[in-house]
Amino acid sequence: MWIHEHQAKAWFGRFGIPVPRGFVAHSVDEALSATLALGGESFVVKAQVHAGGRGKAGGVRVVHGRKALTEAVTALLAHRLVTAQTGPTGARIDCVLIEEPCVARQELYLACILDRRLGTLRVMVSSSGGVDIERQTPEILGAAFAPDVGLDQFECRKLAYQLTLPARAQARMAEVMGQLQRLAVSQDLMLAEINPLVLTADDDLVAVDAKIQIDDNALYRHPDLEALRDPGQEDAREARARAAGLSFVALDGDIGCMVNGAGLAMATMDLIRLHGGAPANFLDVGGSATSERVAQAFDLITSGEAVRAVLVNIFGGIVRCDLIAEGILGAVRQGNIALPVVVRLEGTRADEGRQILKRSGLKIIAVSTLEEAAHRAVAEARSGR
Repeated sequence: MWIHEHQAKAWFGRFGIPVPRGFVAHSVDEALSATLALGGESFVVKAQVHAGGRGKAGGVRVVHGRKALTEAVTALLAHRLVTAQTGPTGARIDCVLIEEPCVARQELYLACILDRRLGTLRVMVSSSGGVDIERQTPEILGAAFAPDVGLDQFECRKLAYQLTLPARAQARMAEVMGQLQRLAVSQDLMLAEINPLVLTADDDLVAVDAKIQIDDNALYRHPDLEALRDPGQEDAREARARAAGLSFVALDGDIGCMVNGAGLAMATMDLIRLHGGAPANFLDVGGSATSERVAQAFDLITSGEAVRAVLVNIFGGIVRCDLIAEGILGAVRQGNIALPVVVRLEGTRADEGRQILKRSGLKIIAVSTLEEAAHRAVAEARSGR
């Protein structure tokens, strides 16, 4: 689960990480009130959306004077911001963050991330940061640590020393590393990123930007964090899937996928790619797929405008394939689905399930191997273009 920059910075402040003074505004009047509290004549207006690349897309603006601020806020609020991470439809801007400007002597990078390869957390730092960090190919330093132990202060000081910062800034960097890792561990974060972390003229550090992703699987330990969720920033189908207990991620292909088991779903998507196609989604209906869950899954998949074919890949272990076949028929009839549906069933009563599908008279293509299923799904999607 992603949260907004202003929410992340509120957390930073509670953990002692310095951030610029700022206020959230949902209207021009609130933005003008924020300028009175901040003082001065220069302000930073930042669109609050769950996406990076806001600066390049016009979502971050430095303005001088209240007239310019009014114009910037009016241009952003209730509009959609399109960045490299939002897709062509963009993300709706419902609020902006008004901050005091921060003059940077140097822009650094700092993050605490989940290291999937090691199954632990990792602190990453660089002496280069900012909006073009991906083009700079900077040297990234880092150290892995176990969440129950934490990163030793000696390691923090060692990493800070390698950045060749002034002595005071080195000490502050080591402190901020420790504060960021404590935040990441205490809130079960998959990512806590500061880019840029600004070095000021007096050798202090300020987190000018903040990006946080919370591990969805740990939210049961933090029921209060659900209030930070902004449904308006999420894909509507993903929100529906979460409410139905389904694992769904929208992608940009044209072959809808319904699979039971995350590993099997990944393998199915890989095989679609191998045959020259593109999956429209990741969808895991779980090991105990039922007729109701199958119907919900079909509704999610076919609501995508780009979908031209559906591939169903079910391994019947706990669940019987003949019951799944009946569920597929019910979903296709109930949803009046005209798209070609390729179904591969394997496991308990798979032969009976395939026969049920073949006798249905519906546009359902029953196959026996995953290889054939991927090949047919790609062919059907191409023929429907």
